[in-house]
Amino acid sequence: MKETIATIPLMNAFHADDECPFCYLEREAEQHAISFILGSAYMEDDIRAKTDATGFCRHHFKMMYDYGNRLGNALILSTHLKKLNQELGDELAHFTPGKSSFIKRMKHTDVSSGNAPKTPLGAWIAAKTTDCYVCDHFHQIYGRYLDTFFDLYKKNEEFRALFEKSRGFCLPHFGDLIEAAEDKLTDDEKKEFYPKAFSMIQDNLDRLQKEVSWFVEKNDYRNKDKDWGTSADSIQRGMQKCAGGYPADEVFKAKL
Repeated sequence: MKETIATIPLMNAFHADDECPFCYLEREAEQHAISFILGSAYMEDDIRAKTDATGFCRHHFKMMYDYGNRLGNALILSTHLKKLNQELGDELAHFTPGKSSFIKRMKHTDVSSGNAPKTPLGAWIAAKTTDCYVCDHFHQIYGRYLDTFFDLYKKNEEFRALFEKSRGFCLPHFGDLIEAAEDKLTDDEKKEFYPKAFSMIQDNLDRLQKEVSWFVEKNDYRNKDKDWGTSADSIQRGMQKCAGGYPADEVFKAKL
């Protein structure tokens, strides 16, 4: 299969022998985006227009702060705050309270994340606090990586072997992969793919559970002379498997 801008990174991610190749690709994409916007790009009008309109999520604001370049962060933030304040002013000016009732006042306030906002102002704030320039950068290419995964799975024997020998995926990216499979695979292909994928995720979760359990047992004084095996870094890998990402990564900073 001819190499493309999507196949090369995906093959590299599977060769990395990571707990989740899509986490590997996501980390590369977000680090690239942070380096880009806090390089010279923040002085470009078109980039600033995008960051002003979209903003950043909590996670990527933290990454930007840790990365360094205080002046770059300040310039990006100053014009974003200006636009944010203008839009907020419009939202506040057009805010109309809803009808109150005794029953509503007696109910306990439910702040579950799955609840849709009840007001246009709440919906605007929800969008502004979840939209993110860096997240969008990965989402724009993530779908292409999922499509490429299934193209390679169906046509490339080397990739299929890499997939079958891999450590699987974190649960969030595994869920995305299964959702994509529903559209990308034929009924016959699903009969082959799903058993492999399901066995892979269960086997690797079981592997990690055993590694973490041995980490616990190894801290018993009776096992102090026994080998750690593969359990020494099992905590961060277990966390990655459950929720994605790299909890043990060092802070990503600008190279001086």
